[in-house]
Amino acid sequence: MSASKTESASTILKLYELRRDPEMRSAREWYATKFQPKSAQDIVNLLMESFEASRYYRMVTSYWDMAASLVLNGGIERQMFLDANTEHIAVFAKIHPYLAEVRSLFREGYLQHLEGLVMSLPDAEKLLAERKKLLESWQKAAHKGEVGFTITR
Repeated sequence: MSASKTESASTILKLYELRRDPEMRSAREWYATKFQPKSAQDIVNLLMESFEASRYYRMVTSYWDMAASLVLNGGIERQMFLDANTEHIAVFAKIHPYLAEVRSLFREGYLQHLEGLVMSLPDAEKLLAERKKLLESWQKAAHKGEVGFTITR
């Protein structure tokens, strides 16, 4: 059964509230500005280092995989979710080049809901390239000390 518009709106607002949690905000800022994988092995190493070392990474990626799962399984109306969110595209853009290899090294099906939702978008590859470029500009600005922000969307 698919969620009604009212149920979808309520769930999207709950997801938004979760994103506003101070720890989640810190994790999202870290992911956008400091997490810079250069290979699948970088991601696997982060996951295998320790529970504490990978917590921000897991917090961000598992949040968006869960949200994508809700959409793909009818718990949130797809178009309403897509109209209200774009951050999941940026999150996926950062790991997309490495995901197949991460799965072979770490776990089959890893982040499959996030991938399924993002890659089902029209012009997905173009969107991923645009988000990757945006993330790179944020990283450069953050490293120069030009930006002191927390991502809110």
